[in-house]
Amino acid sequence: MQPIRYLHLDVFAASCGGGNHLGVVTDARGWSEDDMQRFARWTALVETTFLLPPSVAGASYRVRIFTPQREIPFAGHPSIGSAHAVLACGLAQPVDGLLWQECSAGLLPIRVEGEGCSRDLLLKSPGERVLATGRDGHPLLDASLAGVEPGTLPPALVDGGRRWWLAEVADEASLRHWSPDHSAIGALAGASDSMGLCAFARSASVDYQLVVRAFPAGVGIVEDPASGAANGLIAAYIAQAEPHGPLARGYTISQGREMGHDARLLARIEPGATWVGGRAHTMVDGTLHWARA
Repeated sequence: MQPIRYLHLDVFAASCGGGNHLGVVTDARGWSEDDMQRFARWTALVETTFLLPPSVAGASYRVRIFTPQREIPFAGHPSIGSAHAVLACGLAQPVDGLLWQECSAGLLPIRVEGEGCSRDLLLKSPGERVLATGRDGHPLLDASLAGVEPGTLPPALVDGGRRWWLAEVADEASLRHWSPDHSAIGALAGASDSMGLCAFARSASVDYQLVVRAFPAGVGIVEDPASGAANGLIAAYIAQAEPHGPLARGYTISQGREMGHDARLLARIEPGATWVGGRAHTMVDGTLHWARA
């Protein structure tokens, strides 16, 4: 049983403990898919990632992402956290300011801005498609939005690595105090083969311009404290719907306070590209002793 370096990260945290947990096995060579799934089930984290040498030209590293139940092709905070682990462990170095992540969703660039504790990592979304818009976009959508006044943009079902219903709420206070019907969101997620509902509201705060709450009932989670992939879809939707609006070039996001977290994410919007990310912090850096099957 060869000891392996293992990191436990706090991803997208604005303050200590405010982000999303991630476990990273930094060298998964020799691990089978069953080994990875068994370990991810044991950690009981929303996601655990496993780093491997790249298998395609141009990749900096390869990552496999597991929930306690299954492997998934792509997710935002596991991608940002894995890139942080790669840099922290010296497994790869950025070239022209970029790391290239190989995963089941393809070869994805991650922009590296700054160094050390002030380093931001931003992932380029793997492409987005708006599949439906409007409150009548699905028969179960209206029930999922009961209790909040709609904002400027109509609700939309957007696909891009992961599929989410997005809905703008009229104001920050309404979104923060909203008690959604989680059963209704679960029914919507199941019927539309989506992660669930991600709601957002514009803010007048000097620290952030958008507030987000994500309810991924489609994977059995009530509320997510920090959602990289979902925020990437929101940014792409805003860029498409309001190409000349005040948020069209990017903004800062607050998420998770309603569940005792405090996440900060960044959206950068450029012609033909949407980047979303933030900072990751190493909370535990240790040695893993795990007997593979």
